[in-house]
Amino acid sequence: MKALTICQPYAHMILLGEKRVENRTWPTNHRGLFYIHAGKSRAWWDEDIDSKRYQNAVFGAVVAIATLLDCLKVADVTAKYPDLIGHCHVNGPWCWILRNVTPIGPWSWRGAQGLFEIDVEELGRVANRELGIPQGAHSKRPK
Repeated sequence: MKALTICQPYAHMILLGEKRVENRTWPTNHRGLFYIHAGKSRAWWDEDIDSKRYQNAVFGAVVAIATLLDCLKVADVTAKYPDLIGHCHVNGPWCWILRNVTPIGPWSWRGAQGLFEIDVEELGRVANRELGIPQGAHSKRPK
């Protein structure tokens, strides 16, 4: 499945529903589910503000699954999505419209530039390891 590395505190803001648009300098044709990976970089992290406000933010991990609904030039966003009028994160030049953000993990993972692939089965093994589930064990679903 596709994944996108997003620097903190922005990845955490997406988890909290504060940021519903991811801004990029490039467009994508991808639509649908993708993983949100919180990057290791602290380049955008303001220790005085972010460490207090987003104290649960993690770095270098897959933190959510989201739906990439659309990708538009910044000038076209509010005409198509009036609910984003005044949203402070509509900056562009390309706005990736996010919906249905579901927190997962966090599960340690190495990020990459651009949209990159994460093998779902490998991520499952990482998740099981971090959750302490023995390899090969399967959870039983209630009937």
